[in-house]
Amino acid sequence: MSKDFLSLFQNEKPIIGMIHLKGKDDEDVFERAKKEIAIYIEHGVDGIILETYFGNYYQLERILEYVEKSNLPVVYGINCLNVDHLGFHLANKYHAQFVQIDSVVGHVKERDEPSLHEFFKIERENSDACLIGGVRFKYQPVLSSHTVEEDLKTAMTRCDGICVTGEATGENTSIEKIKQFKDTVGDFPVIVAAGITKETLEEQMSIADAAIIGSYFKDTRIDTGDVCAEHVKEITDIIKRMRGK
Repeated sequence: MSKDFLSLFQNEKPIIGMIHLKGKDDEDVFERAKKEIAIYIEHGVDGIILETYFGNYYQLERILEYVEKSNLPVVYGINCLNVDHLGFHLANKYHAQFVQIDSVVGHVKERDEPSLHEFFKIERENSDACLIGGVRFKYQPVLSSHTVEEDLKTAMTRCDGICVTGEATGENTSIEKIKQFKDTVGDFPVIVAAGITKETLEEQMSIADAAIIGSYFKDTRIDTGDVCAEHVKEITDIIKRMRGK
């Protein structure tokens, strides 16, 4: 039974800001994350996601504890890379509204698909958090013997929203791929999870239902940079204009 991912947000076409847990040490990671959260909230993102991209599990948990206690006015989620169960565990412990997992189908051998299906079934039954997951996601192996369309339909039984990306972090997600996903899944949520820019935002979000943005919000426009308030505002100003149409 799918949960309604889009109903978590007050606005249509929600923009979710990524926090990569960058920092020199534990304290730096924590303080940077707090600053990034403040920038995102000030400039009108609809949600944030904390990901162990540069950081580790313990740093992630500390920031989640801060987020929960702060009663922030945004939706928040988790991507605990490479150890999917811990994402659900932390979501349950710190009341995160969603979990992201990079791939929910097609990245394991065919014999392991039933096990994967049961894993998602069990975790979702034991969590109130929505799950968003990738199909043909950046950096994930493609071991599927099925078509993209077949895997998308399987994904709809395993998660509450499907993430679509290009081939790499910060790399454009082609409009053709977004259309292919949306044409296949219909009203099921599709989230562009990499590569959106101010030049592509309006076209991509006229098809997709939400976006996760990380690298493009950085001062350098790449993942190793620092979240820049001006770059966040560029995107949120555009999406606000779109919503007003």
